[in-house]
Amino acid sequence: MAKLTIPAQELMYGGHAACPGCGAALAMRLLLKGLGPRTIVSLPACCWTVIATPYPTTALRVNILDNPFEATGASISGLRAAVDVLGLKDVHIVGFAGDGGTADIGLQALSGMLERRTNAIYVMYDNEAYMNTGIQRSGETPWGAWTTTTPVRGSLHGKPEAKKDMMGIVLAHHPVYAATVNPSFPEDFDRKVERARDLVGPRFFHIFAPCPPGWRFDSAQTIALGRLATDTGVFPLYEVVDGRLHITRKTGELKPVAEYLTAQGRFRHLTQEDVEQIQTQVRTDWERLLKREREDLSLAH
Repeated sequence: MAKLTIPAQELMYGGHAACPGCGAALAMRLLLKGLGPRTIVSLPACCWTVIATPYPTTALRVNILDNPFEATGASISGLRAAVDVLGLKDVHIVGFAGDGGTADIGLQALSGMLERRTNAIYVMYDNEAYMNTGIQRSGETPWGAWTTTTPVRGSLHGKPEAKKDMMGIVLAHHPVYAATVNPSFPEDFDRKVERARDLVGPRFFHIFAPCPPGWRFDSAQTIALGRLATDTGVFPLYEVVDGRLHITRKTGELKPVAEYLTAQGRFRHLTQEDVEQIQTQVRTDWERLLKREREDLSLAH
């Protein structure tokens, strides 16, 4: 029998309020397995406040703080200061926010937390829209995607702007650790959490979090869709330690991006020309990532 690599402990209760197939729920479950029970999680307004804390219940076996939509970065800086003043040891401080509360409304607080060098972990679970309030576009919504505020009718054909490069923004602040993770690859996810857990300073995770109702796909396909996102190059897996980038999943030739797009109703309206445009951009971004990895490897030697 193969040795299990994922910690057995469960720090989420069953019967929580997440939608079936929710990528954000899988992300929290894996994150807490890696961090353990001595963790405090700060949540802004997002899907996870609904999942975790509908009064008088909780979905998590760790301490939770609800904070304003824009304040996750500030709240974890405050929590870290309080824990240090109290002399509490081996306590992990985590901000767990959606893409709207990170890339848009909470960007200033995240930047401040990184600049202050707060010894905490900031997690952006990216379901690529404001899902909790009705599937409105965010800065992380991909180009061309349908949302309720980027409709498909007449001359309107989904979101006209590109997805915001949050990893690029975070890396400009020089965190001690930053990584992309995907619940469809739990071993890679767990290894990165364990690595980040033992470091001191600001750390950041960009988590791929498929949303079945918002992305319009069968909830039974969450894991398969996540694997397609990485293996097509739409969501590559990598980590940056002390400024050096290392890609953690390579499969040779990338799968066609059309396989990922056609699996979701939010891209149903795209033309063949649109798909080719996305394919070109994905290939360009992947080649740029490979080039940076080679450059960082040469500097290391």
